[in-house]
Amino acid sequence: MVGQRQNMLPRIVSINISKGGIPKIPVSSIRVTVAGLEGDGHNHAKHNTPLQAVCIQDVEKLEELNQNGYQLSPGQAGENLTVQNLHVNSLPLGTILTFSGGVVLEISKVRKPCYVMDAIHPQLKEDALGRHGMYAKVLQEGTLQIGASVTLR
Repeated sequence: MVGQRQNMLPRIVSINISKGGIPKIPVSSIRVTVAGLEGDGHNHAKHNTPLQAVCIQDVEKLEELNQNGYQLSPGQAGENLTVQNLHVNSLPLGTILTFSGGVVLEISKVRKPCYVMDAIHPQLKEDALGRHGMYAKVLQEGTLQIGASVTLR
């Protein structure tokens, strides 16, 4: 499976929202505004900022964590977009992501695991360091759908 992914373009495999907190529940498409994904809430004011409008997580990092004994599916750790073949944690701040359909995001902040992960497992905060995704701000609003491709600038 991993060998096959090397030849694939980056794409969205899951779009996830909740009224606040985790888990976030998958939806097939969503409107994205400067404030984030419509219908997505935040339990903590520190997350309600345009610099953290969208949280992006690699499905490959979830799979790595699962190999370490966790049971994480897309959205369970609170990310909005679960992506494949993007390697988001290796992207520098300021990287521009353009999604098929027109949404444009800019990587704005490293996502650090917080105490909310304790609800999944007390060790997850430490094991997820460096592979917990990134935050992005919205440069161009629009609609995202599962399967949308991603190009980098």
